[in-house]
Amino acid sequence: MPTSARKCLSILGATGSIGVSTLDIVAAHPERFSVGALTGGNNLERLAEQVRAFRPALVGVLSVAHGLRLRELLGTSPVEIVTGIEGLIACATLPAAEMVVSAIVGAAGLVPTMAAIEAGKDIALANKETLVTAGALVMDAVTRKGVCLFPVDSEHSAIFQSLQGHQRQDVRRLILTASGGPFRTRRLAELSRVTPADALAHPNWQMGRKISIDSATMMNKGLEVIEARWLFDLPGEQIAVHIHPQSIVHSMVEYRDGSVIAQLGIPDMKAPIAYALSYPDRLPLDLPPLDLCALKSLTFDAPEKGRFACLELAYAALAAGGSAPAVLNAANEIAVDAFLQGEIGFLDIPALIQQVLDRHPVSALHHIDDVLHADRWAREETRRRIAALL
Repeated sequence: MPTSARKCLSILGATGSIGVSTLDIVAAHPERFSVGALTGGNNLERLAEQVRAFRPALVGVLSVAHGLRLRELLGTSPVEIVTGIEGLIACATLPAAEMVVSAIVGAAGLVPTMAAIEAGKDIALANKETLVTAGALVMDAVTRKGVCLFPVDSEHSAIFQSLQGHQRQDVRRLILTASGGPFRTRRLAELSRVTPADALAHPNWQMGRKISIDSATMMNKGLEVIEARWLFDLPGEQIAVHIHPQSIVHSMVEYRDGSVIAQLGIPDMKAPIAYALSYPDRLPLDLPPLDLCALKSLTFDAPEKGRFACLELAYAALAAGGSAPAVLNAANEIAVDAFLQGEIGFLDIPALIQQVLDRHPVSALHHIDDVLHADRWAREETRRRIAALL
């Protein structure tokens, strides 16, 4: 892209960690990017600051009440404020936007992301749940509309980078790396006493609350396996997970001649975000260099069987296909929220997900409405089971 042209972005989930990092990159490269639309959740003060700094034409919030509060914070700013799912869709399909950064956490990102694809927007995808819940439908739409979908997750960005210049038929397997979270070496018997504060203390990455819990249970990695299946068109049997506590090798591609191509870097999300925004260019970033000599060693282990039940559940849901991954994701979102609220224990998370999956008759997905139906059923079933525990 010529440096004189500015790519207009619509950022869904601007107040979260990915959204904030994206705007940091925009601020550092104003000659490359502009902001057409922003959406935010409950952090209206931060959203107001972002609106003042980047002057989008449109901003989306969760509700009318949020919109009134944001207008109060912004005063006479000329920005248009839209609300609810219709507002999210309006931001995702803003005519001036060339790329949509999909960074809303959870299944809530599916509908606006699909709307952006149908509107012909390129996607920088940080919302893995979009592909987890509706992978076949999403990728069919990407192909039909001729848009580009760039992965933002560090692991999928690493695979995307490691595939450059190689033939897909030469790929033997993908290897996703995982830090193992804060409980990698904790005795299994102690996990029943884990608190939300314990689980939120990720050793390497600064992430939101929900994603931090998913990292602790390894559900985050399970969702990434499902996402990788759709992004790179490989079955689950060709997608492996390695525990890599240093979080320096972000993921790898093994080829059929035995070669392994890896992407390395410090654990900072700005690098994969910037690559998605500027591909095929690489932007100069104000990040510390990777000092391999200081690291001394990089280690890898297979996930211990029985320790990370959520990872095993994700592989099982992927194998079941159809609506199973959407049910897995919805049950996990409700269970994680209940854990954060102190309603259930850490080990109740995989137990509840297993129970909900066992109760679900897997069905084919022909339309987004089928995904939303499975999602609603799983949330109601999980809430019912949580209520029975209280």
